[in-house]
Amino acid sequence: MSTAVLLVVEDDPAQREQLVGFLRSAELGQPVLVREAGEAAAARAALDAGGVDAVITDVRMPGDDGLDLVRWGRERHPLVDFVVVTAYGSVEIAVEAMRRGAHDFLTKPIDLDLLEQRLARLLEKRRLVTEVRRLQERLHERVGAAGIVAESPGMQAVLGVVRKVAPTDATVLVTGESGTGKELVSELVHAWSRRHDGPLLRINCGALPESLLESELFGHVRGSFTGADRDREGLFQQAEGGTLFLDEIGEISPAVQVRLLRVLQEKEVRPVGGAQPTRVDVRIVAATNRDLEADVAEGRFRQDLLFRINALAVGIPPLRERREDITALIPILMRRFAESVGVPPPRLARDAHDLLLSHAWPGNVRELANVLERSVILATGDEITALDLPPSLRAATPSAALAEADGDGRSLPEIVATIEQRAIRRALAEHGGVKARAARALGIPERVLRYKLKTYGLDATKTSGSRRERRSDEPGSA
Repeated sequence: MSTAVLLVVEDDPAQREQLVGFLRSAELGQPVLVREAGEAAAARAALDAGGVDAVITDVRMPGDDGLDLVRWGRERHPLVDFVVVTAYGSVEIAVEAMRRGAHDFLTKPIDLDLLEQRLARLLEKRRLVTEVRRLQERLHERVGAAGIVAESPGMQAVLGVVRKVAPTDATVLVTGESGTGKELVSELVHAWSRRHDGPLLRINCGALPESLLESELFGHVRGSFTGADRDREGLFQQAEGGTLFLDEIGEISPAVQVRLLRVLQEKEVRPVGGAQPTRVDVRIVAATNRDLEADVAEGRFRQDLLFRINALAVGIPPLRERREDITALIPILMRRFAESVGVPPPRLARDAHDLLLSHAWPGNVRELANVLERSVILATGDEITALDLPPSLRAATPSAALAEADGDGRSLPEIVATIEQRAIRRALAEHGGVKARAARALGIPERVLRYKLKTYGLDATKTSGSRRERRSDEPGSA
């Protein structure tokens, strides 16, 4: 538990010593460090030095009085709380103290029990506010400026890399399957960079033909091609001082690759049909779902361009490898879609939740969003069950295995146990026998997984090893 710092401001040395001694032994719910000052000037210096949580101040003192100190302190140090103590208690002084920003007001002689009670309550309130602020900061780190959910270790690692690369001006290559959130990561790189006040422009390189893509990126001069009736700046010039996000960069043609490489090398752009180059100051963030190294080996992508754009790489894991993010995304997406159609967010039944967690999500977050949007719109009640989800999800769940095992003469508990063991073996194999990761993938606490391993007589090490051995016999294995 953190230590609270109290500052006692009292011009009478005897009273100050008595009050300081009491506070150092008082039961305030947390450790305290008590500092002291004999006048307002010394108190101001102590506050400017930092670290003070609360001030207990007299009103009548040489120089500025306690009320002036409160007003000054609240303006300069708004997070510090003030408790005013005076022998000249009156309604007018109490009202004035509160008006100037005091948290509390006590009269002399001080009721020490009452002071102890009030300070304990004040410090507890400050502790809760600090904890809420800390949680909000953690939430900001995990949900990022671009709305990225990062409860899983994999996505927290991604945010850690982004936080390191964003302040630089180096080109960033974001890789990952379609729908994993590559554009959101590009937004985060921009938001956490020194260029955050500049423009962030985006273009999907795979959505435009070569001629149009060249014009969009580099601009063109009047008469350079049919329909070019005026000069036009390209995105490189429009993004001056900011960031340009090149999505699906692996789809650009060899000719555009050459022009893009020149821009990255020379920091200047020449419009289509133009002769005069223009200097540009733009940070490039590129993204692809392709294996660019394989494309280089097959001659589809320039190696020198890959070296240029791959200065700093950020790889986003697929959703199937970060089950914690599925659990966090579900309520966020359901609330968003419910608000868009003007209905209260429906509840998600346990069977539907389990179904969503068990799905492989080949379309990643985009597929999850589509499924939840469909379910929210088509829901007939205030709860979404497994039957409200698309049939394609239900077909690939343990219920299919249950149907397969039905009718073989075993009891339902025996069939369920078989399915559980199969799921546990698969999770352990996929996570190298690491029980903590396997438990997260299964959506159960690690202690529950340990209990089931003991119940079924399973060995995590052997389970993971057997999976690796089977894989080594598969076609195409090394």
